[in-house]
Amino acid sequence: MNYSLEVMLQLTIAIPLLAIVGIILAQKTPNIREGITISASILLLFIVASLYQSLLSGKNVNVFWWDIMPNLSISFSIEPLGMLFALIASFLWLITTFYAIGYMRSHQEENQTRFYSCFALAISAVMGIAFSDNLFTLFVFYEVLTLSTYPLVTHAGTEKAKQGGRVYLGILLSTSIAFFLLAIAGTWFITGTLDFKQGGIFNADVDKTIAGALLVLFIFGIGKAAIMPFHRWLPAAMVAPTPVSALLHAVAVVKAGVFTILKVCVFIFGLDLLAILPTTQFLLYLAGASVLLASIVAMRQDNLKARLAYSTISQLGYITIGALLATSSGVIGSSMHIATHAFGKITLFFCAGAILVAAHKSKISEMRGLGRQMPLTMIAFFIASLSIIGVPPTGGTWSKWFLLMGTIETEQWVLMVVLMVSSLLNIAYLLPIPFHAFFSTPLPEKHDASSSNHESVDLASSVDQSQVQIKEAPWPSLLAIGITTFGCLFLFIYPQPLFDLATAILASGQ
Repeated sequence: MNYSLEVMLQLTIAIPLLAIVGIILAQKTPNIREGITISASILLLFIVASLYQSLLSGKNVNVFWWDIMPNLSISFSIEPLGMLFALIASFLWLITTFYAIGYMRSHQEENQTRFYSCFALAISAVMGIAFSDNLFTLFVFYEVLTLSTYPLVTHAGTEKAKQGGRVYLGILLSTSIAFFLLAIAGTWFITGTLDFKQGGIFNADVDKTIAGALLVLFIFGIGKAAIMPFHRWLPAAMVAPTPVSALLHAVAVVKAGVFTILKVCVFIFGLDLLAILPTTQFLLYLAGASVLLASIVAMRQDNLKARLAYSTISQLGYITIGALLATSSGVIGSSMHIATHAFGKITLFFCAGAILVAAHKSKISEMRGLGRQMPLTMIAFFIASLSIIGVPPTGGTWSKWFLLMGTIETEQWVLMVVLMVSSLLNIAYLLPIPFHAFFSTPLPEKHDASSSNHESVDLASSVDQSQVQIKEAPWPSLLAIGITTFGCLFLFIYPQPLFDLATAILASGQ
């Protein structure tokens, strides 16, 4: 039985790679090409769910590939945090594929075969990250994820897309080489191992100054977590098509970043050591500053995807704060926030893409009255916004609850205020969008410079509204939006499996 589980674990990495072969061979037959993508994503989700069941039954699954050098190997195992990440990524790969079919076809995007191939390669890298048994294995797949998503960021092929890709690749590779790799090498030199271990791998008598410096290198080096000042790659990558933005923000890239931070904090340093390092407080305040500053910048963005991008930077700060609090509540809150933010933010990006496809609008100032034309999309946007804010009846309530409990347990009153103020800022930059979409009069398509009479503008707008017809995005995209919106609500009603996985991380990490 263990042998079959070992095969299944390796198939999580292999299935997306095999799908690439079929996608390329079927490039001239879009229906078959996309059918292969859907079939592979369903099969991957089934295998990950089966491995989840084995984890619940207490079975250990370990896979060894090869030794690079003594105590440095490519190997994999299953533990609760990795399983949580793998479940989210495999499920959302399937949902994003449905969305992408409607979006890519309606938008008449070119190079769709390359898009689906690179997407599958990114998912393979994510599975490698999720099930990595040591820091070296994680680093290898972390870099593969960076390289595999670069063609997706530059998908449009325009000069703006290429510039965004250069910023994306430049920041992520430079932080990895200058900081992350150096931190890994330093850790290996001090401990002699990079294996993820309960309670961390540093001895109790380790020099706290050196360990604190390594922690700083890790936090700065894991650029995918988008901690300021290494965050600019995320807004720059918004030149990519909306399905790619969804991949970056919810399925793979940024989640790989905060997942890695959690793995390092819990399984490399251990919570006991983390709590007493001299640099932990500095990094907590840095993450808090990222939360607030990104929220303030988000409020000033008129482009919807740009606003959502800065919102993501802020929300990633929540997860980093939870990890660095070094408490059970903080780790549980961060782990749950990986899932709740994934569903909330992917829904928001799905809605942004739907608005672009159906209404050809990307600026928030142009979306007044849009709820009459796209009611389902804007209702979904409203529910997902509530989840990002963290209020009932949405899943984001629980993750933010535990994060606040973590700040109270550690008497981090400044950070508690930061989280509360940030939630108020979330309200300020998210809720006005659906509110104006449903309750404000749309601006006329063309403004007459000589006309400043507001009554005449309102009259013209009301006439326009009488002719408005409901026009939602294509049904595959709308189906995806509906599923992820339901996920936002479901995680509030039934958070127990997510909570159990998050709690099990502590059992395996202390």
